[in-house]
Amino acid sequence: MNRTGRVAVALGLALTAMMAVVAAQATNYSLWINGRGGGGQVGNHADFSYWGPATTAAGVNKKSVNWDGYNRISSTNGGIRDALDCYCTGANWCYVAAHSAGNLQIGYALSLYGTSTRSIKTPSPNAAGQCGNSGAGTQTGWNIKWVDVAGGAGGGSELADAGDWALSEPLVSDLKTSTARALYNHNATAGKTFYMFAGSRGTLYSFVLPGQDDEAIAYHSSGGVSGSSGASFCNPSDWFCNDLTLGTAANQGGRAKWSNHNVKFRDDGEAYNHYTAGNWGGIVSRARADMAANAQ
Repeated sequence: MNRTGRVAVALGLALTAMMAVVAAQATNYSLWINGRGGGGQVGNHADFSYWGPATTAAGVNKKSVNWDGYNRISSTNGGIRDALDCYCTGANWCYVAAHSAGNLQIGYALSLYGTSTRSIKTPSPNAAGQCGNSGAGTQTGWNIKWVDVAGGAGGGSELADAGDWALSEPLVSDLKTSTARALYNHNATAGKTFYMFAGSRGTLYSFVLPGQDDEAIAYHSSGGVSGSSGASFCNPSDWFCNDLTLGTAANQGGRAKWSNHNVKFRDDGEAYNHYTAGNWGGIVSRARADMAANAQ
């Protein structure tokens, strides 16, 4: 082999080694965004007390993106963006899971900031859940593979409309159906797919919720149904309202889902309610199983 050939081989080996180093440094994370009521320590991404045991499988390198679950989305969303900056920039990628009002948090972040310029961070947060710049510059938006949403409140809840929740909570104002649906453009997801998990184990006291519901959220919201207000959607076994369809197709009756919203699970057996019960329970159990199997 002549000198030119040896140089070419050496350069090729060096490039391969460099690419291997970059690949080795790339890490995937699974971010979990809580809903109303909070529970985990804000800024502590290892505190899974909202969800259940931290030892439970819930996706690769799971992190709990805790926020107070009490104040309005606009005033608390900065903490969500901090976590996305920490773990979903540079060579790192994220899977995101959200419950209830956590749907509003990730939807708000992606709609209003999903194509903004973000500084690439080192994934080592301080006590406030913020990470320092890595020195690698900036990028557009976040590296998110997809979003799983369990009992999503992106379309609001009639329980907030009716005053069934404490009206002194600022968040309840955002959870009113008309407010939640106008809070941001739900069709603008920065190209990320929202996989929706809709529970239907409602009870008699949830009669205020139209169609099938999980005791707190009706199908029109947990199914990502578009429009400025809610409507009744049900399982195919219910003859008295239109079906919530699986996938991205329009629902029976013609009402479309928001763009990039895909119903991955519809609770035809009416087995799943809204609540985690301190053990990854309710409709969250279905999203958790999906994250454990596919967020790798």
